[in-house]
Amino acid sequence: MTWRGVGVVSGWQVTASLCFYAIFAATAFVRESFGVSRTLVGVSLTATMAGYTACLFLTGAAVDGYGERPVMVIGLAALAAAMVGVALAPSFSLLLVALVVVGCAYATAMPATNRAVIVVAPAERRNLAMNVKQVGVTAGSGLGALLVTSAAGTRYGWRVGFGVAAVLAVVVAAVFATTYRGRGGSGDLSPPDLRGLAGLAGYRPLVAAGFFLGAAVFTTTGYVVLHLTESVGAAAAVGGLVLAGVQVTGSLGRLVGGSVADALPGSNARASARVLVVQALLAGVAFGGVVAAGTPATAGVAFAVLGLFILGFPGVYYACLTALVPDDQVGAATAGGQTALNLGGLTAPPVFGFLADTLSYDAGWTLLAGCTLVAGALLVGLARDEHA
Repeated sequence: MTWRGVGVVSGWQVTASLCFYAIFAATAFVRESFGVSRTLVGVSLTATMAGYTACLFLTGAAVDGYGERPVMVIGLAALAAAMVGVALAPSFSLLLVALVVVGCAYATAMPATNRAVIVVAPAERRNLAMNVKQVGVTAGSGLGALLVTSAAGTRYGWRVGFGVAAVLAVVVAAVFATTYRGRGGSGDLSPPDLRGLAGLAGYRPLVAAGFFLGAAVFTTTGYVVLHLTESVGAAAAVGGLVLAGVQVTGSLGRLVGGSVADALPGSNARASARVLVVQALLAGVAFGGVVAAGTPATAGVAFAVLGLFILGFPGVYYACLTALVPDDQVGAATAGGQTALNLGGLTAPPVFGFLADTLSYDAGWTLLAGCTLVAGALLVGLARDEHA
């Protein structure tokens, strides 16, 4: 139980998230290269999320059955292959197919890394360790944004960034396979006990809140660059830098959120829920700041503030979720919670794109503000439950 183990797991998460979130940074280039509408850009994000969501319960069952290590090695190798598919896609329809594969491969991430953190983290710092691991998501996403937007400025174009990501994934998968041992599973690949999970106190409202939080976080990540380039007149490279900055502040928000949850009195689940309520409410306010910002500079600041809260919640969310369930059900429970997040991510991007096409980006950001406020309201009961 060491921080070195947390670092190994976090390194895997950085690489996987770099691959997955690179497509969110490439939305402006996809729109330009394939000549599609903002709504179809949203559909491309939905395709990625569809693959991710469809495979979650399978990967969660695999983690509980066979342990996290083989799932993580195979998952990262599959992501590398999917990155090559994105880089070589000659048409928008084939790009969508490649993006579904990206999502399927990334479905290994949360069930496996959440279990891995429980295996390696110091027991008294479990909330912080979970958020350190979750910083791998924002760090990887930020690096993916820089990689894709930087590659777009070269003579090779944005696609080469996905080729570089593929090579990196292969290297990290090999290193991870030789340095991480992990814990074995039950030996059986069985369907998750959804009825049993649903009966656990606090699990259902947490999953319901996850839908609205997922709608906000995935749509925000997908439309930052397009908003900046089309609504406030920033260059695409500036949009990439702002998206990377959002990931940096999101990382800070995760670390602070985990530390606060560890310091609060009461159970891990209740403390995490209280932090989540505050993060959701402040995210709603921060979306208002995005609506009010009218220049690239003010929009950059507004998005950085937003990142603290809307990208700062997932580590606390998973710490709360894993505290509610037995350790041998973490894979299945994570699959349920992540499915809720993903369903929000499936639904909201096309709606946001439609609002941007027909009304304005401000209408879309206002919708996301409402989503976070609903999520906060759903979690109030868990945050006040002294028996959670």
